[in-house]
Amino acid sequence: MLLGVAGYLVVQYDTGGTGGPGCRVVSAKDDGATYEFTPEQAVNAATITAAGTAREMPERAVAIALATALQESALRNIDYGDRDSLGLFQQRPSQGWGTPEEIMDPAYSAGKFYEGLAEVPGYTRLPLTVAAQRVQLSGFPQAYAKHEPDATLLAAALTGAAEATLTCDGRPATTRAAGTDAVRDALARDFGRDVLEPAGAEIGDAASPAPSVPGSGDSDSGSDAVPAPRSDGRTVTLPVSTEADPGRKARAQGWQLAHWAVANASELHIERVVYAGREWTAGDGSGRWAPIGGGDDEDGKNSAGADGGADAVRITTAQ
Repeated sequence: MLLGVAGYLVVQYDTGGTGGPGCRVVSAKDDGATYEFTPEQAVNAATITAAGTAREMPERAVAIALATALQESALRNIDYGDRDSLGLFQQRPSQGWGTPEEIMDPAYSAGKFYEGLAEVPGYTRLPLTVAAQRVQLSGFPQAYAKHEPDATLLAAALTGAAEATLTCDGRPATTRAAGTDAVRDALARDFGRDVLEPAGAEIGDAASPAPSVPGSGDSDSGSDAVPAPRSDGRTVTLPVSTEADPGRKARAQGWQLAHWAVANASELHIERVVYAGREWTAGDGSGRWAPIGGGDDEDGKNSAGADGGADAVRITTAQ
């Protein structure tokens, strides 16, 4: 019996089910609103969000999609449902949503939802439940409304509009590290290859140091610099283009990538994420994004005035 219980807990831990490491998003408005969810749900929510922003859909569209998936599947990619309904959005092959294999691909199913939503005139001005229903044609159209507060919190964090608001426990150590290739593959799956290739994303290598990140601690950057993660082949660096996309939008892009990495931490065995003078570390128990080295303020500015690495997101995998 004890072996059976132990096996159950291992399965739950690995799949992000009950008893697995948890995730949490908090409001950036100091109103006390929070939403707690599992790593499985976090991965799916991050994929849904990335599918939306990759199509240049607004934050409101992402909130509508997340509320819909919360109602239809509780953000779980299930292979069953009413009649032939499948996946995150409970789409039906018999109704032209795609093949069963396609619908069970979260990126595909999210994309199909956004295609339908984009055809709804004025959907950003409609009540969420009305916009969702015009895509889903559900038998219970009012059910989407109860998920709007949670979906709005998730959308703000996962689009990067709300900074440093999503955390997950992650795994502090593992012998099954997925590595940087898996991180790059997952980024390309969710955002498209443009997030890697034109942006010049690089992987740190012990023989060839990763590019410097301003304000993140190069040895030549002055006494107030924050130590940079060691380039030992475990770090993916994603530059955030502040020239082509200046200002708040570029910073939001960086926070979307940073929050995406945290949401995928358990699945991809990500150990550390650094952006804009803050860092998240797996298993530290703090439940927050901490200033790097204690020398940065709320805006990610260090005492030297550098922007704390706001032009790159650095994702470090476990050993």
